[in-house]
Amino acid sequence: MDPVKRQYESYPYPARDPADEARRLVEGSPSDPIEIDHFLFRGRRDWRRPFRALIAGGGTGDALVMLAQKLADAGCPAEIHYVDLSEASRDIAKARMEARGLTATYEVRSLLDAPQIAAEQGAFDYIDCCGVLHHLPDPSAGFRALGEALAPGGGIGLMVYAPYGRDGVYPMQDALASLLGKDAPEVQVAMAREALASVPETNGFRRNPFVSDHEASDAGLYDLLLHSRDRPYAVPELLAELSAAGLAAVSFLEPLRYDPAPHLPATPAFAERLKRMTPAERWALAERLSGNMRMHVVYAVKAGREGQAMASLSAEAVPRWGGPDPRALAAKVQAEGGFAITMAGLRHRVPIPKAAAPFIPALAAERSFGEIAKAARMDWFAFASTFGPAYRALVGVNLLHCSKGLGR
Repeated sequence: MDPVKRQYESYPYPARDPADEARRLVEGSPSDPIEIDHFLFRGRRDWRRPFRALIAGGGTGDALVMLAQKLADAGCPAEIHYVDLSEASRDIAKARMEARGLTATYEVRSLLDAPQIAAEQGAFDYIDCCGVLHHLPDPSAGFRALGEALAPGGGIGLMVYAPYGRDGVYPMQDALASLLGKDAPEVQVAMAREALASVPETNGFRRNPFVSDHEASDAGLYDLLLHSRDRPYAVPELLAELSAAGLAAVSFLEPLRYDPAPHLPATPAFAERLKRMTPAERWALAERLSGNMRMHVVYAVKAGREGQAMASLSAEAVPRWGGPDPRALAAKVQAEGGFAITMAGLRHRVPIPKAAAPFIPALAAERSFGEIAKAARMDWFAFASTFGPAYRALVGVNLLHCSKGLGR
């Protein structure tokens, strides 16, 4: 048996209990439908139309269940196709869906078969592929397969591991493989836990505050430290894979984390140098400077459409608020000219002009930006000028999106 398949048959990942569906919905990025609409369909998709989605390497079903539940709540006629190599993972994903009365098509097969599935059944409007490509024998073939299965106007939500925030992981993987690689999975897990309790404080993995899957479950430990195939992608490497597959990045999440400016002196000399860099160069620089990115979440489309896929501030756009009480945030912005948020252990200061504060509560009112401007008795250009910096800041920390047809 392929060692990766053996791993996920023994330790389906992430560890999930279908009984928990009665009390909570696991949510995240990518693949929240409002995010999908914002980053891939300009916030304008008609969700009354059929929507074909592929969950490529769906594991125990987090993305599958979230997407299916939210599309069902929205009344969208969705067809969702799940594929994974692991029967044990498939069984858990299916049981979680059944606990919610949701349906999908399930196949135990490789995501490399995605083009064949698309040829037989139709191309996909959306493809989710989280935590899978970096485990393939030939990741480039996986990127190409997803690109070939995607409909021309569709998009992809990806997650791959990143190197700098996983400092110490790969030396520890090598160390444990040399000790335990020939043992049965359950022996590897038990002895790995013993070894981790004894490694010195100087060990890079022990000093890394950004990885903790090994503490949550045996499946998490195996996936993080005992995996037989695992490679990370720095931003330039990920962008190169997308390009080779005929794809291009629309946005990383959260966008603010990929801005290097907050990590550098706020002087004209540094600003001028950043201005000369391409977006891809700035994204890569932010990753190198921050040092805390253990994964990359990115929305992508077929090359040539990346500049037209994401929603922008317009009179017709309908904001969808995904943050804390907007009234409390407005009061904070009014008092302090912004707010602070911690992402992956790094505290970010998010400046917002105080003049934009009065509009923040309206972001949860399910009215278009044009209607918000009209209610404030402002012409569109004055409103866009006043609120534009706040829009960019709130989208940058993934608290604000646009979608005409979906609500929170």
